Amino acid sequence: MLYFKRLLLPLALVILALALWNSDAFQQIAAGIAIFLFGMLSLEQGFRAFSGGLFEHLLQRCTDRLWKSLLFGMTTTSLMQSSSLVSILSISFLSAGLISLGTGLGIIFGANLGTTTGAWLIAAFGLKIKISAYAMPLLVFGVALMFQDKKRWQGVGQILAGIGFLFLGIHHMKEGFSAFQSDIDLQFAITSTPLRLLAYTATGIVATVIMQSSHASLVLILTGLSAGHIVYQDALALAIGANVGTTITAILGSLSANNEGRQLAAGHLIFNLVTGAVALLGLPLLLAAVEWLAGQLALADDDYTLRLAIFHSLFNALGIALMLPLLSRLQQWLTRWLPPSNNRIKRTKYLNDAALQSSRGALQVARKESHRLYRFSRDIIIRAIGWSSRDYRHQQLPRSGDGLPEMAGHDIRLAYDTRLKHLHADITRFISLARENARGKKDEALRQLSVACFHMIEAVKDTKHMQRNLISYCSNQPGSNAAMAATYQQLREIIAANLLILDRLQHSDNDDGQELLLELEHRQLLLQRQQRLLDERIDELIRQQAIDPLMATSLMNDKEYALRLVSNLIKAVRSLSGYYLHNSLPPLDENELTLLNQTLSPNKQPPNTTSPNTLSPANQAPHKRQPE
Repeated sequence: MLYFKRLLLPLALVILALALWNSDAFQQIAAGIAIFLFGMLSLEQGFRAFSGGLFEHLLQRCTDRLWKSLLFGMTTTSLMQSSSLVSILSISFLSAGLISLGTGLGIIFGANLGTTTGAWLIAAFGLKIKISAYAMPLLVFGVALMFQDKKRWQGVGQILAGIGFLFLGIHHMKEGFSAFQSDIDLQFAITSTPLRLLAYTATGIVATVIMQSSHASLVLILTGLSAGHIVYQDALALAIGANVGTTITAILGSLSANNEGRQLAAGHLIFNLVTGAVALLGLPLLLAAVEWLAGQLALADDDYTLRLAIFHSLFNALGIALMLPLLSRLQQWLTRWLPPSNNRIKRTKYLNDAALQSSRGALQVARKESHRLYRFSRDIIIRAIGWSSRDYRHQQLPRSGDGLPEMAGHDIRLAYDTRLKHLHADITRFISLARENARGKKDEALRQLSVACFHMIEAVKDTKHMQRNLISYCSNQPGSNAAMAATYQQLREIIAANLLILDRLQHSDNDDGQELLLELEHRQLLLQRQQRLLDERIDELIRQQAIDPLMATSLMNDKEYALRLVSNLIKAVRSLSGYYLHNSLPPLDENELTLLNQTLSPNKQPPNTTSPNTLSPANQAPHKRQPE
């Protein structure tokens, strides 16, 4: 088997070389695919240059809600007249980490509806847009900008060149397959209606795969329909097939992407397959709806081209309506079927075995790694309660209904597996080894770090236990219980407010740590007071019959999870502080200082070097005091 695998690539290359040698058409097709995939790689590299900058903020602002993502996909597809291009751009965004999977799926759903505007333009005005005409100018400007010194200009150049290569690749694939277009016979001698519909749907899929454009397929279908080569109902089946076939471009684009990009391509395929199946099964009802809309628009009885445009829009809108309620389940299934790329799994950044030779050095690197684990745990909790990163940065508490689509699609278990599990295991191993040579206060400090990491993981587990009910009762759906929604919203605000305060406390200047310890004790006392108030509120809701007993038990359980979550974070911050060490340990000797400088930072920087990775309060943005 191993010998066969080694021969597989050379054999495939030999077969490919022979095919290229014997067929000019195949040369153009293969060149088109190669150029297309290179364009995908160029796009991804270009978008990475803007990660964390203005472009990311603009993109997130335009797609930070599901309805915005839908509108973004519909608008961009209507302007570009290419759902395939919007799909592969979305795959690039997701692969570069600029958008979430839920946002990408929203864009894809909107793009499917936006592509129907092409059918309207063709049917009404006979307009045909050739995007391949823009390939050369984009390549010229893109390459010119790629030679600039500034990284941002290079990123713009890579994006322009990537889009140009995409256009050029699609153009070459179309030209290579142009000989096959004239051989497509749109007349089938099939009398059975179901079989005939399936045959025409399959033909639409094949035609779109060959021409790499559902827009081109619709041109062919509308032309054949207007000339009388095909009948109206057969044209509808061809349009359904073209809608399904357009996913091949996204699938090709995902070949050069990571697993996040493949998740989106798979979601695109699933959405179009479900939409096509529903359109075929519900064809009689859709035809009746089309005729009613045609009557409302006063269309002529023989104007089948505009009826086809109406049908194209109608069944895509129906697909969106059916799939939106299943969006969170689709996200969870995709992330489990195609887990994030291995390079997204977080591992240790500061720990190394060389630091174990000095108990002081081991303590310092373990503390830095533990702070890093705290940040990851905090970020998971922030997303799990539906709090956007932008609102967190601006210290705006989550409002009712904010971030619920993102919260529903945030798989805490997957986040734990990729961001916490391996990192926590590595820290635990390192601390255990370091404590063998540590004595006294150093050993106690290492033990406190282990305790802090334990409380962080417990806080994330508490969040997981309450997330489902938090989503359910905070969604503000029609018929939902207002008292439950208000109480769960209060739990969200308690968690969010404490997260902000704990961050401020960690980044505040404390000479001896006494102020921090007093503040943390104060937080625990306030937490006990909040527990009593919440218990009284639940009792009052039960007495007023505002909630039923089942709701009351869920609320009491989740109240405990929320308060325990905050308590675990307070304990973690207390154990992380370690201020009692600073005034009691003797200064480092020369050998310890040399070893510490070599092992403390992944960049081999001494402890007092200014670095983005340094956790000292001076290098952190000050947090404004929030009202408690």
